[in-house]
Amino acid sequence: MTYPYGRPETSLWRDVTALALLLTASLKIMANATISPALPALEASFSGEPGAAYLVRFLVSAPSLTVVLVAPLAGLAIDRFGRSWLLMAGVLVFALSGSAGAYLNDLTAILISRLLLGVALAFTMTAQVALAGDLFQGNRRSAFMGGQVVAINFGGFLFIGGAGLLAGVSPRLPFVIYALPLLLLPLLWPVMKQEYRNRKTAHDVPSSLTTAATEVSAAQAGSWLVYAFGLAGLSMVTVMIFFLMPSQLPFYLEASGFDGATGTALGLGALTLSGAFTALKFAAIRGRLGLPITFSAGFLIMGCGFATLAMYPAWEFIIPGCALIGVGYAFVQPALFLAALDIAPAARRGTVSGMITTSMFLGQIVSPFVFTPALQSYGFVAVYAVSGAAIVILALLALAVRLFRPTRMAVPSEPSLEKPAL
Repeated sequence: MTYPYGRPETSLWRDVTALALLLTASLKIMANATISPALPALEASFSGEPGAAYLVRFLVSAPSLTVVLVAPLAGLAIDRFGRSWLLMAGVLVFALSGSAGAYLNDLTAILISRLLLGVALAFTMTAQVALAGDLFQGNRRSAFMGGQVVAINFGGFLFIGGAGLLAGVSPRLPFVIYALPLLLLPLLWPVMKQEYRNRKTAHDVPSSLTTAATEVSAAQAGSWLVYAFGLAGLSMVTVMIFFLMPSQLPFYLEASGFDGATGTALGLGALTLSGAFTALKFAAIRGRLGLPITFSAGFLIMGCGFATLAMYPAWEFIIPGCALIGVGYAFVQPALFLAALDIAPAARRGTVSGMITTSMFLGQIVSPFVFTPALQSYGFVAVYAVSGAAIVILALLALAVRLFRPTRMAVPSEPSLEKPAL
């Protein structure tokens, strides 16, 4: 499919349909972090229930668990039954299950609603990335992937900041924020209509072209899947290391004699802001450097960020280190999705999107279990230094192996109004 709205040079932020898909990306950070400011008050309100301290903390990570389990199946379903209507269904269930904590009176029921929220997020994220591959090509696809990082980072600021204000009134009010995605449904309706038109057009493709596409797909079926598993493993390791920041930075600051809460806000603020502003220029940078060098540069900058954190526990190292990690990850995250969409045949974009989504959330879950024992045994400086070195090795490996450059199914059934990818 091709993107039919306006000229290729038109800003994505001025297109209602593209903007709706970009805003949908912000649900990724809304799912987990929005209720964080309310956790202490929630724990106090359920103090009489057995295991409340553990269950309340698990409310944050519960959606990630079901995303890991469901996203591969969601990808297969999206390829089989269509993207847009499952995206809209995911957004609807996301809003209903996410906001359920505002009125449910049983902690177990709230936990179940959070698990259901993860199911909705799995369908939403995989369908959204697959649609990006269908609707955008070339530079606009790069711009869209960079725009996702912007939407996620600024969305995090708004959602978490708003939740903090609402939590001061009642620990249940932050759950109301989860109802906001209902506003996206009217904006996503044109996407469904366009997908229907494009699917109908695809049925009119001459049989000779269909046969050629089938032959290419059969020849490359094994190849793209091998690369997809490689990218999934790479994305899991990348997120696992990156997640050292939100999960371990507060403890690093406390151990270094700083105020953990204030210091974490400053450090993660530098990370998210630097990442957001960098992502605005991702398409231009990728166009100038090419995907392989952009990919490797992102890893290298992340590695320098961790090396900076390992130098000395002082603000003149902490803030620049966090900012460098944010800049590097703003290169790597959209590059991962671009590489995944490049390697997959058009009919398998949902599948590869589900694989990458699963690997990213799995990296979040695994990260504390991998790094906490190492931190306790060797300390923060050693772990940050080794993490920086490991990411630099990934930069060299990514450039040498060029995981992102497999042969993509190039069939003549996807005409484009845009310039070819650089």
